[in-house]
Amino acid sequence: MARHLITSAIPYINGIKHLGNLVGSQLPADLFARYHRARGDEVMFICATDEHGTPSELAAAKAGKPVAEYCAEMHQVQAAIARQFGLSFDHFGRSSSERNRKLTQHFAGKLAENGYIAEVSERQIYSIDDGRFLPDRYIEGTCPNCGYEKARGDQCENCTKQLDPTDLINPRSAISGSTRLEVRETKHLHLRQKALKGQIAEWIDSKTDWPILTTSIAKKWLNDGDGLQDRGITRDLDWGVPVRKGDQDWPGMEGKVFYVWFDAPIEYIAATAEWADANARSEADWRRWWRLDEGAGDVTYTQFMGKDNVPFHTLSFPATIIGSGEPWKLVDYIKSFNYLNYDGGQFSTSQGRGVFMDQALEILPADYWRWWLLSHAPEGSDTEFTWENFQSSVNKDLADVLGNFVSRITKFCRSKFGEVVPEGGAWGAAEQALVEALTARVRAYEGYMAAMEVRKSAAELRAIWVLGNEYLQSAAPWSTYKTDPETAAMQVRLGLNLIRLYAVLSAPFIPFTSAAMLAAMQTRDDRWPDDVAAALQALAPGHAFTVPEVLFQKITDEQQAEWQERFKGVRA
Repeated sequence: MARHLITSAIPYINGIKHLGNLVGSQLPADLFARYHRARGDEVMFICATDEHGTPSELAAAKAGKPVAEYCAEMHQVQAAIARQFGLSFDHFGRSSSERNRKLTQHFAGKLAENGYIAEVSERQIYSIDDGRFLPDRYIEGTCPNCGYEKARGDQCENCTKQLDPTDLINPRSAISGSTRLEVRETKHLHLRQKALKGQIAEWIDSKTDWPILTTSIAKKWLNDGDGLQDRGITRDLDWGVPVRKGDQDWPGMEGKVFYVWFDAPIEYIAATAEWADANARSEADWRRWWRLDEGAGDVTYTQFMGKDNVPFHTLSFPATIIGSGEPWKLVDYIKSFNYLNYDGGQFSTSQGRGVFMDQALEILPADYWRWWLLSHAPEGSDTEFTWENFQSSVNKDLADVLGNFVSRITKFCRSKFGEVVPEGGAWGAAEQALVEALTARVRAYEGYMAAMEVRKSAAELRAIWVLGNEYLQSAAPWSTYKTDPETAAMQVRLGLNLIRLYAVLSAPFIPFTSAAMLAAMQTRDDRWPDDVAAALQALAPGHAFTVPEVLFQKITDEQQAEWQERFKGVRA
């Protein structure tokens, strides 16, 4: 039994996430976690809300609530929506947790002890009207690289270029909109990433199996221009992890907090500890996932994220781990994704553009969205959500192929044999050929799933569904029954077993529908089909079943037009 530690990029607390966020990290991570659990592996799937930094303060101010109260409420909202989408986290934590506070301060202390923290006097933007220093994300302006007029002081959302606030053209306060800004002297801590460049480069070079997207972004930040730079890890904010060296005060850093991108990735570790706390488990139970000296040597650690998060997970977080000098587990594989665009534009949380997770669930069940998003995952390049494509995929893949198969075989069996698996007949050449074809497809599906080839996995799963439809069309038990009821019974029995097989294979993609299919077959047998022939005989003659409700309703042209009109604007 293999052991898999899986993390998806932790979403900001500032509002409900859109479908692009979902498919860029959490959903494919859930697919991978569900697959490995189905294969009998031990899985620890971790995510959390990213609660510190400017986005949470700005969102709380907009909502008219104290930031701690806002974060607590939004964590519950995001957790509930994640459950509704079937995201099977072992724990969904909070970066504002006590565990993360202590771990972040611990890492800072170790980095300082090893000489990888520098105190730097720097000039930062001060807002005269707001009466405070403005952290990067409290400053907006025009990007000097692409001309985007709403770029933030840390990164341009449009072109993803990393920025300093002083790079912006016509900067203004994101709090008040004031342009009365001036540069003043202040002191901050910097992580000495340049001193760790050799070790980080050696580690990245060892990852020869990483996706090209991941490696190219990492090496660009490592080598282009001036190369890897030291990076500030503190900010002048009230909300965040207070700056301390472990449990010691840090003279000169009073009133400052750690930069959100320093403490946020540490929450992966902290959330695993939170899992132990929530489940009355021991310290050893969570540390065996993260400490190489306490059992994590046989763990495969995989991260899922959008391409904008790659620099921090390939450079800054590894610098924290390596620089600590402690035997913490480093990531083995980073599955990164391009962007999902929306109907001719971009999804945007900050601007409320596109379909958001709660809105999606208002109009259709989660599995409709899960299937489309995963089967169109932006792996090789950016992809685009259009309502026409969504309608076509749902109708052709889910309704016509899978849903139609289940409906036809169960209703025909009920009409001729009752709601039990019929007995009689023996497999012939057609059935043996189906087993061979299915076996080849299932093995290919397993290979794509293990390799995290999301779109290829979806295509292979659909091909498996198609094989059942082709067999049913060719065997035509409704015709066979007229002259040879015994053979028709065998064909129907095989069809009912195909439903159970499809439920098992489809569970990582469409878990709610999978559960409905198993319930209709009145079985809890969700064993993975290592032997396809045996799997197709799991439901024995006499086993009762029920005809399920229609698994997938087709999307009408009227619905498609209505939704396209409804979501063409900007969310309030």
